[in-house]
Amino acid sequence: MKKISVVFFVVMMISVLSNSWAQDVQGYAIGDIASDFKLESVDGSWVSLSSLKSAKGAIVIFSCNTCPYVVAYEDRMIELHNKYAAMGFPVIAINPNDDQVSPGDSFEKMKERSKEKNFPFAYVYDKTQEVIKNYGGTRTPHVYLLEKEGNDFIVKYIGAIDNNYQDATAVTEKYVELAMDDILNGRKVSNETTKAIGCTIKWSKKTE
Repeated sequence: MKKISVVFFVVMMISVLSNSWAQDVQGYAIGDIASDFKLESVDGSWVSLSSLKSAKGAIVIFSCNTCPYVVAYEDRMIELHNKYAAMGFPVIAINPNDDQVSPGDSFEKMKERSKEKNFPFAYVYDKTQEVIKNYGGTRTPHVYLLEKEGNDFIVKYIGAIDNNYQDATAVTEKYVELAMDDILNGRKVSNETTKAIGCTIKWSKKTE
């Protein structure tokens, strides 16, 4: 009987821990308050949500250097920033990939890519991967559109930039732009979530 009790206890503990882990990696849902972060940008500055004093929100995009999906979207990311930053919604691109697993995503390589593409937006490094864990991002690119309400940044849209990563000229649904149009016109976002298409996150082996 004691052996059965021990086995039952172990099974229950594994179940509890598994459920706890699932909750931890679930990340944000629509309507959640995004917690602040402070990450170093390629220009040497430190970027946080609280530093966006005059902003009305932010277009947070988990990105990187090496993913072909991101490369296909980089020009569209630049266009989003150029269009909406002046309206109070700057793009913040966050690289969550561990550079020991993916050397091409190192901070130095980020600087090179930013200079090469002349990124007009902040490109920051989530070196500890705490931000990507909080958000629950699973792909690069993965978009989280935040709107500022009081001092809080509320998640309004999660997913893809649009419905065709291969060809910008063939896009028929610009998900982020449609969500922005709803927000700017005081409407509830009509399509709050879409499936992010891209590369998996290169997690640190230390946390696996």
